[in-house]
Order: sequence, then C-alpha cells, then structure tokens
Amino acid sequence: MRNVKLALVQFESKMMDVKFNVEKGLDFVKNASQQGADIVVFPELFTTGYNPNIIQKKYYDLAETLDGPTVSAFRETAEKFSVNIILPIVLQKQMPGIIYNSAVVIGREGEILGYYSKTHLWAGERFYFKAGDEYPVFNMDFGKVGIMICYDGGFPEVSRILALKGAELILCPSAFPIWDKDMWDIYFKSRALENACFVAGINRVGKEESLHMFGNNKIANPRGKILMESDLDVEQMQVFQIDLDEVLEYRKDVPYLKDRRIHTYRPLCEIF
Repeated sequence: MRNVKLALVQFESKMMDVKFNVEKGLDFVKNASQQGADIVVFPELFTTGYNPNIIQKKYYDLAETLDGPTVSAFRETAEKFSVNIILPIVLQKQMPGIIYNSAVVIGREGEILGYYSKTHLWAGERFYFKAGDEYPVFNMDFGKVGIMICYDGGFPEVSRILALKGAELILCPSAFPIWDKDMWDIYFKSRALENACFVAGINRVGKEESLHMFGNNKIANPRGKILMESDLDVEQMQVFQIDLDEVLEYRKDVPYLKDRRIHTYRPLCEIF
C-alpha cells in the first residue's frame, strides 16, 4: 500500500491582500502537518484573489517570481513541517510584464520541484495572463502528481496527457463559480474514470463582487467514484487518505489507456 494523506484547503481569500492570505495559508500548512498530511493543496490564485474584473492590471503588481517572498515563506514552512505544498500564485518568470496563472510545487524539504502554468485561460484571464504550453508530471516522494487548473479540467486532453506521462494523482486548484456547479460535479469523476487515476478538485470559497465561489472540494477514485465531498460556502480543510497502489489495480479492470487506438485520433490535432 502507498497511502497518501491529502490536505485540500477550501480557502477564502482577502482581495489583493497577499500578506493576510499568506499568513493564513501558512497556518493551514501547520494544521495539515499536525494531522499527518503528506501534501497540502491550495485553490487557484488564493494569495491574491481571483476575479479579473476587479484585479485587472494589478495582477502585474501582485505577481511574484520563484524567489519572491510568498514562495520563500511556503518553502520555509514546508521544510519546517515536512510537508509537500501545491501553491497557486500569479507567477512572473524571466520576462517582466509576462505573467502566468500557475501552481508552484514545493517538496517537503522546501525544494522547488517545478511549476505548472494554466494552459486553458478562462474569459477575462486571457487579457492579463499568458497561457502555459507544457504538462509536467512531478515525482513527489509518495508518487507521481499532475496538475491542471480550473478550466483545464473541462479538457480531457489535459488529464490524458498527464496520465500518459505517469500521473497517478491529478490535482485541480480552482476558482469555480456557483452557476457552473453542475460542471464541477462532472469534471473530476469523469477525468478520474477515463484515466483510471485519482483526481481531486480544490475550490475557492467566498464572493468577489458577482463571482460566488462555493468550495465543495472533491476526490474521485480511479473508477470515478467520489470518495470525499466537502461542504458548500464554508472555509475549511479536508484531510483524506488514498492508496496510490489502487491505480494499477483499477487499470487491470478498466484498460482505457491500453486500449487506445491512436492511429484513429488524427482529427484531434486538426484546427476547426
């Protein structure tokens, strides 16, 4: 058995108050460690708030590099409490003025394992963020992890690529609105079933003007069964254990990846 304890944080952010959000986030990490968590996952853009209609060009001022104060604070805390962290932030890479909706992956010794930048930007995001174009899989100390961010979850190609690259667990930090909850209820069990791996959705909670994000974190097993589903509209953290060895067992019974017929998939790469 390869048991892994996931701590999924249903976080309510204070708009554009990075210091406040970081301090609260660090408290969640400490709490998760005390409950024996192996990895703590925060929702999309939790350190800044999400709503592009409110933040607009201030995203550029709020963006940080990998050696900035936010990543540094979480690296120190990861090492102090020996826990892995998925840290979604506004990331500035090498080029000033080019920013990404990203998730930084921090190991339990405080090392940066890499980052994922959202490839499918939603609505107003595309006015400020540059889309990523890579799908890394991270070799964590407990197994292989892939990341997709919010709207990415609606594209089966994203999770399929991650699964084909070895991901046993796919995490989806999100800022999902209440009016699309019907989609939220479908995303993760669908992505889990078709790839026979674990998939977790981690959602913001709170209101940013008309944008109402509702939480309701979920974990689906490799057959698409929802193992854990949290409350709506409450800031909270769920700690839940899964066994990554179940991925192989389920793939013996549901061989979607083995039975792929890639020579018939050419239309997937055509532009319509």
